[in-house]
Amino acid sequence: MPLVAAAVCPHPPLIVPELAGAAAGELDDLRAACDAALARLLAAGPDELLLVGSGPESRTFGSADSGSLRGYGLDRSIRLWKINCAGVEILPLSLTIGAWLLGRTGTELPRLARSVATDATPTECAELGAALAAGSERRTAMLVLGDGSACRGVKAPGYDDPRAEAYDEGVARALADADAEALLGLDPVRSAELKVAGRAPWQVLAGAVRATGGDWRGDLTYHQAPYGVAYLVASWERQ
Repeated sequence: MPLVAAAVCPHPPLIVPELAGAAAGELDDLRAACDAALARLLAAGPDELLLVGSGPESRTFGSADSGSLRGYGLDRSIRLWKINCAGVEILPLSLTIGAWLLGRTGTELPRLARSVATDATPTECAELGAALAAGSERRTAMLVLGDGSACRGVKAPGYDDPRAEAYDEGVARALADADAEALLGLDPVRSAELKVAGRAPWQVLAGAVRATGGDWRGDLTYHQAPYGVAYLVASWERQ
């Protein structure tokens, strides 16, 4: 499959301005970085889009499936793509936010979504990525959703952990360098201890890129931890 490009974005619910309310402006830079990464993704000329994010289990979703933000205080359903009677409101948060981000672009490209279990092993993630890379003959661009550690300070969701900053810096370097092997080397146990939501999806990306082959260029465009959670935005493009 011609995997032609990938974008990595986080999936905090507060990225949706209607949910953030008065605090919406605090993530304006993050929204802009995600918008720019998706613009680059679409500029690669894909025929289809594949969203990959973490969830309670590894599974495939249909183009008419949707997700909800009701659990976060906003009575809103976000559909992945098409509207038809076969759709189910079942997308996990990661893919719900991914669908929302893609909706901002106005693209009409076909799209599917795949969740990867949060506790999937690096080998399982790499194998899933390789299977996705072999699963289509169309030019495919991948939107990968995942947050870094949630332990960056005493007000962070996971409280403060002195290991968190170094972990996030390592991920940032790997994303900047399009270093698939470094992502595949992330330790699942430490990632879980630091409440990292992006480990498994990043490793799926790494497996897909490794299986696709060729030279890849990375560009890290955002790396901040505004609420004690590391948010990273990056673009990977095949050279």
